[in-house]
Amino acid sequence: MRRHTVSRLALVGPAGQPLPEALELLPHTTDRYTEVADCIDHLDVTDVVLVDCRVEPARAKEICLQVSSQTSNAPVVLLASAATLSVVTRDWGADDFLTDTATPLEADARLRFVTSGQESRELVAGPFTVDEEAYTATVAGQPLDLTYTEFELLKFLVAHPGRVLTRDVLLSEVWGYDYYGGTRTVDVHIRRLRAKIGPEYDGHIQTVRSVGYRFQAQR
Repeated sequence: MRRHTVSRLALVGPAGQPLPEALELLPHTTDRYTEVADCIDHLDVTDVVLVDCRVEPARAKEICLQVSSQTSNAPVVLLASAATLSVVTRDWGADDFLTDTATPLEADARLRFVTSGQESRELVAGPFTVDEEAYTATVAGQPLDLTYTEFELLKFLVAHPGRVLTRDVLLSEVWGYDYYGGTRTVDVHIRRLRAKIGPEYDGHIQTVRSVGYRFQAQR
């Protein structure tokens, strides 16, 4: 079972990138590595591996796959920007992600969660099943190939069936309060999410004109 206490982080990525303020404020020791081999050599003293995905996502994917293939209890968490998060998919092998605009409270909660060893937690509403820990989602038993942002958006919708969610609420809950993009971002991701869900089930995500969206478990 993984440990609840997070005391030592390993950050792997390009040199010179500033550490997000949230991580600077948390009482963790952060070891920085530019080469994945050096990080792997120290996995036995590492609680969480942070892979910097902010400027070189292609290399970050390679690092994730290399680290996650090791026989280690250290989970892999992507450190992403709002821009790079949109290209991340489940096949990267990461256990979770953390945006560079996360608050210290959110960062601490996410790091503790990936080391908690909790059993899988699932949200079920109508034909949708969302596994919060495994970052998987299905509709009518069929897996959905979602990016992290699409997954977080679907998870939030499924967790609040019947509730009208404004675009501002979705922006703050899915993208974070510090996200600098406009509400059109929500519309774009809803459109992509509906396309992946397919015409048989996309009607579960309803548009509330001039307000936002509502998820209905039953149609």
